[in-house]
Amino acid sequence: MRTRPLIEQHIHGAFGVDFNTATVDEVLALTQELFKLGVGGIFPTLVTDTIENLQTQIAVIKAAHKKQDSGMARILGVHLEGVFLNPKKKGIHNEKHFLMPTPENFARIEDEIIKIVTLAPELDLGLIDYLRKHGVKVQAGHCLGGDLTKCDGVTHLFNAMGEINHRDTKTALTALLDDKLYTEVIGDGLHLSDDILELIFRTKPEDKILLISDALPIAKSDLTEMVFADEEIFYDGERATSKAGTIAGSTKLLPDIIKIIGEKGYFTPQLIENYYRYHNLTTDKFIEIDAEFNVSKVH
Repeated sequence: MRTRPLIEQHIHGAFGVDFNTATVDEVLALTQELFKLGVGGIFPTLVTDTIENLQTQIAVIKAAHKKQDSGMARILGVHLEGVFLNPKKKGIHNEKHFLMPTPENFARIEDEIIKIVTLAPELDLGLIDYLRKHGVKVQAGHCLGGDLTKCDGVTHLFNAMGEINHRDTKTALTALLDDKLYTEVIGDGLHLSDDILELIFRTKPEDKILLISDALPIAKSDLTEMVFADEEIFYDGERATSKAGTIAGSTKLLPDIIKIIGEKGYFTPQLIENYYRYHNLTTDKFIEIDAEFNVSKVH
């Protein structure tokens, strides 16, 4: 199997650039740096924010896409991780901005560039069906629910979701047992223990594991503190956390994570191929996205 360029489908920023606050030029500069590291495509991931700022940053990312050249990691669409989450599993997100997952609320930020939405399926009030009808990937995350029947995948497995126990069916257990579900995995050595990683790789089909970074803007930068998701974040050289100790995301990028996974003996080229299958990006020369953000194949 030929190894293709990497795809980052869950990345909040890096090199000091935050997709929730970035300018067009900053987004372009970040995609240049990522391309140098072997990343060919990205889904800029927006954390929970005000509707107004989400609208602004979606427009920024679209504008950046139109200015990209061949030396940049291609913007493939936006991953919206926020707004439609369960406050009981909010993680670093600011729950004051949360909305119920309805088509009407989604319409306030709806745009064709949004290709992945992370939400709490147990709170769904019709949004999942709406997203699926419009070709948007639905991922369960920051949630408790165990019924993932209508979901395409799961966001950062085991992190900010209903855990495994011997009496209830929660998100993590369903994600492990349902072979149809794609599962994001943060293999940075901090978000998941070695035992849990082993459990995942023993349980999930190899072609359903999506390695992600969940990288923060602090990754690959000189920053030791910053504001992210309305929280002060502190980096001690190993992990980035809020004052309360909540891990805010990863300080490593996907190439780093692949190296870590490889050292643990789990890496195969299939793990890179999975992004292409999940997003139907099978091509001979990589991928192109047209002006309307519809995936087009290159022959």
